[in-house]
Amino acid sequence: MVDKNNCLAIRNKIEYIPQSYNTTTAAFHSTAQEVDPFLEKMNEAALASMIYNDPIGIYEQPRPRFIFKMPRVVPDQKAKFESDELFRRLSRESEIRYTGYRERAQEERQMRFHNGCREGHTEISFVTSGTNLQLVFNATQNPYLHDKECDFDKEHGKVYIKSYFIMNGVCVRFRGWLDLERLDGSGCLEFDERRALHEDQILREQIERYNLRLREFEDSKRAYRDSRPEVDMEAVRRGVPTGGIGVGASMWRR
Repeated sequence: MVDKNNCLAIRNKIEYIPQSYNTTTAAFHSTAQEVDPFLEKMNEAALASMIYNDPIGIYEQPRPRFIFKMPRVVPDQKAKFESDELFRRLSRESEIRYTGYRERAQEERQMRFHNGCREGHTEISFVTSGTNLQLVFNATQNPYLHDKECDFDKEHGKVYIKSYFIMNGVCVRFRGWLDLERLDGSGCLEFDERRALHEDQILREQIERYNLRLREFEDSKRAYRDSRPEVDMEAVRRGVPTGGIGVGASMWRR
């Protein structure tokens, strides 16, 4: 039985003390100089029971997604290089030209081509097929290197360039030369067998990892399907409705 006199006394004390609302803590604090110990304990209990919106505490870690990464190369690179029409045309020695800064004067184009080769990049085009390539190579001018990718010393007035890249899923190597004044020359594409073997190994490992993840995914699905009927029947026995189609708890209560 609640004592009405005690309730009235508590209400009078609350009405007597002025209150102010603090928007930071979302709680009422007393502004009086002297606070009754009973109200102070009530205020502390109210603050202790408050729950703040803590995004770190309730944040759920994202589950790993099943993502396939596009392979860099095709399964049989050499067969594609030998059978593809584009590769067959580019594998023949043909005329090439520097295609950078076409709207500039010839002297400025020569300077920019020379500086680009020193930095390790240039843009060329195969005249017969109209194929444009942006070449990137190692421009280190070390006289002790036997296989330079950018060589100004092999022949006067010319620069010999080698560039390795992947084109249409095939590891290829560009090999050619350009005249430093006319900005044209000759070049072709070759099949890069050494890098093709390396990329094939990476492709096999990638496929093996995907197959392993597929098997794990199928096993988890099979285990879930096998254990799900037992869980549903146990929930039905306890009278808890399940998400599937079956006898609900309300029917068992009848």
